[in-house]
Amino acid sequence: MQFRSHFGRSTSLSIATLIRSIAILLLSIATASAANPLAPNETDIKRSIREALKLTRNGSFEQAEDLLRKALTAGGGSRTDVKVELAYVLTKQRRLGEAYELILPIAQAEPKNARAFAVFGATMLSGGRFSDARLLFFNALKLNRREHLAWAGYGLLDFYENKINDSLDNLRESVFHAPDEPDYHFALAQVSARAEKYREAADAYKDFLRVSNKADKDRRERIRGLINFLRYLGDAGSLYRLSGSDETKVDFDLVGNRPIIRLRINDNEEPLRFVLDTGSGISVISDVTAKRLKIKPVTRGGFARGIGGNGKFEIVYGLLREISIGDVSMRQVPVYIRKFHTDAHYVDGYIGLSLISKFLTTVDYGAKTFALTRRRDGEIDPPGNVGVSLPLRLTSSGFLSGEVQLQGVDSPLNFIVDTGASISVISSQVAKEDGLLPFAGEERLRVIGSAGVTEDVPTFNLPKITFGQHSETNVAAVALDLGLINEASGFEQAGILGGNFLKNYRMTFDFRNSKVTFVSVKDNKE
Repeated sequence: MQFRSHFGRSTSLSIATLIRSIAILLLSIATASAANPLAPNETDIKRSIREALKLTRNGSFEQAEDLLRKALTAGGGSRTDVKVELAYVLTKQRRLGEAYELILPIAQAEPKNARAFAVFGATMLSGGRFSDARLLFFNALKLNRREHLAWAGYGLLDFYENKINDSLDNLRESVFHAPDEPDYHFALAQVSARAEKYREAADAYKDFLRVSNKADKDRRERIRGLINFLRYLGDAGSLYRLSGSDETKVDFDLVGNRPIIRLRINDNEEPLRFVLDTGSGISVISDVTAKRLKIKPVTRGGFARGIGGNGKFEIVYGLLREISIGDVSMRQVPVYIRKFHTDAHYVDGYIGLSLISKFLTTVDYGAKTFALTRRRDGEIDPPGNVGVSLPLRLTSSGFLSGEVQLQGVDSPLNFIVDTGASISVISSQVAKEDGLLPFAGEERLRVIGSAGVTEDVPTFNLPKITFGQHSETNVAAVALDLGLINEASGFEQAGILGGNFLKNYRMTFDFRNSKVTFVSVKDNKE
């Protein structure tokens, strides 16, 4: 348009003048490009971000990271949109320190960047910083009510704090805004199952399979088996139906720092030995015992990953008609059926959290008693429950997690509270902390896990572990790779409080209010 106007005013314009005008124009364009070097690459960079998001949804985190780092280089290293997505990919890989260093300055410099605050919240949530995560998700949604990652983050926070109905609402909102995000469907399925909405859970897992990476064959096989089991449970009616007395108290044997409780299954009068295992979401029965009692598998679901051996064990689902502990009975109890890897201190199974979560549950290591008290809807908390109450969080995979302080490590750490573990555990990563290196032991142990046996495991003599106001000194622990646990837990777990710590207390688990009350058996001898 400018060229035509110029020609109209000066019909005698020389070719030389025209050439000079074009040269000036080209120089001005070149100058503008030099001032904004990102302009020629804008389309390519945005395309790289979109492709990286697809790779992230498919679980191809390393490829997504590589693509984003190349895009960041192409953009001169200053593209905050690329940095935000790179921080999210690092969070998904549990490289939380790197993600934090990347996302913090962006959130500080761009107070209206909703996506940055949502990613920052996801980083804090993965690290177990729940209060910080909640504030960041709130700010993201205040800026943009359609920020699906913030809705999903809120849903997971509620899930971990046992606010199941709120969790379902927030996760449904995240799925509404981003129906192609596999993680949201998966989380919705987990929470629906926790809410005993088994058909809805099966549908959500089916949606996950529809939108997720088809290359992950092992995971897809596990989920197909789980869908079959959930549909079976949906047809079976209400689970964990309570009968008998509203409360009971039974003695237990403490063997290898683990409470072993006698119970009965179905119509069999034979007392069976089950370990109380707060480190398991669902109860487990030995394949040998299941065969003896003629308990047949309902369905199979591929292979799960666990600690020990080759890291895998077959998933076999069963349904027990009835379990009786003392004067309390529960009908329609789902279980895993699997091989146990040792005959030492032989047990028939493990009592998981889902079996006892409808009760106020007390484990008294001093008196060696196990008590269940039925909690009815609308019932106020029982009076006289003295002791220090500490908040507990329920991980995605069904573990109970609490915050502990470990001498030699500056920051608080999340530890699984596991009555089924004989000895306490620290993660291999925590074991590398400078403050703990002097406490490494010379002894090596053999550790038996759900997937087999691990030999030559390093040991530590931890100088002090503090949980709330309670501390224990000189606590033996082993160092294990907790990567498999953290992949499924939803937020970082740095260790396990095992029986050698817990045996010093009487613990009352209040699942409805997500807390545990500790009373030292040393100070409370009755």
